[in-house]
Amino acid sequence: MSSKFWAELSNDYEKLFETEIGYDVIIYAGEEQYVKEIHAHSNILSIRSQYFRSAFSNEWAEKKDGKFIFKKPNISPQLFNIILRFIYCGNIELKNLQGPDVLKLLIAVDELNIHPLVSHIQEFLIEHQTEFLYQNPTGILETVYQHETFTDLWNFCLEKICEEPKVLFDSDKFIDLKAPLLELLLKRDDLNMKEIEIWENLLKWCFSQQNVKDEPSKWNKEDITKIERALYRFIPLIRFYDIEPTDFFYKVYCYKDILPQDLIHNLLEFHIVPNMKPKTNLTPRKPNFKYQLDSTLIESNHISIFASWIDKMDFSYNNRKKIPYDFKLLYRSNQDGNNTLSFHKNCDNKGATIWIAKIKNSTQLIGGYNPLDWDQSNTWKSTADSFLFNFTNGRDISTAKRSYVNMQNLAVLGMDQLWVIYSVINMFGLIIIMIMEVVTLK
Repeated sequence: MSSKFWAELSNDYEKLFETEIGYDVIIYAGEEQYVKEIHAHSNILSIRSQYFRSAFSNEWAEKKDGKFIFKKPNISPQLFNIILRFIYCGNIELKNLQGPDVLKLLIAVDELNIHPLVSHIQEFLIEHQTEFLYQNPTGILETVYQHETFTDLWNFCLEKICEEPKVLFDSDKFIDLKAPLLELLLKRDDLNMKEIEIWENLLKWCFSQQNVKDEPSKWNKEDITKIERALYRFIPLIRFYDIEPTDFFYKVYCYKDILPQDLIHNLLEFHIVPNMKPKTNLTPRKPNFKYQLDSTLIESNHISIFASWIDKMDFSYNNRKKIPYDFKLLYRSNQDGNNTLSFHKNCDNKGATIWIAKIKNSTQLIGGYNPLDWDQSNTWKSTADSFLFNFTNGRDISTAKRSYVNMQNLAVLGMDQLWVIYSVINMFGLIIIMIMEVVTLK
């Protein structure tokens, strides 16, 4: 009969780590005034880490007065203690760390060749800390790219940026992105941007890199040569044939001096000659979403926040593939008719819905969530889950405000008049709705 006392064993090793009895390793973690001396045991370190095993067996570790000496200025004392606690007792707590610190911890365990933690920390970052990607997308992407073992995190970052490219392309440091990384992104078929926006961002990046102003009429031969060389590797990656004629004329053709002349000729031919087929092997980009969002008012990043409000979560869904809802357009006022009959024809008895309205002559969006059926019963319905929302700027989800229902027994009124307009007028003052959409959740 065998008995297992793993918890007791783990506790004993944790006591050994904390009491430092018989230590023979001194680690100086941190740098300058933040250096801290940490004690450990060589036999435990060598068993649990390939890095330390190589250091002890190959005798390249410094030794003084019978003790091994390691200097790790690139790893903070706090992170090194977390690593050693895992080495000794197999426990690690990441919830109290912010995203940037978790990434630093991942880099440290990779350096120390603690492979189980490399996978575990990547998984934690993907599940719980992806909001930090928004803080410094350029720096994080470059950091992850430099570590071959961060495969899961690298694939996640690429997918996240392809889903929401504005996270990177609208950031202040996008112009500092390394060329190989930009090339990898432009090769992606699932990059969720209009091709003209990709072209404009490429130009913005190029002009900044070459310190040239976006004034083609003022370029000299040296400027043109510099830009041509900088763009050479990227031009074959742009789907020029997917750019609308007006955008081509005003936003591409004006840069004809830095583009291959045969490309300009072929594009002009394509836009002018009837039924001319594109002379390219590139296919249109296809964003890799769980669903394709059919909306003229909202974008894919609105879906994450809507889903989190429906589930009453304190944070937005980081991984859109885990959103438990599909959003399908039921009604669009300028398409289906801006009247009560059209609304009820398309929306009644369809289950939970979200309606979104855009305020005329502004970027403001307002709307609400009805978890019940629409109908024309002229009766109040009870629910604790309905809410109204307002985006001061519909293009910026950080401007969102949301309010759940206060009087649950008077949450939703089914009536033969379009209650949405009635509610909007009463809540936000007398306003004019330019366009409205209603989507259902399945």
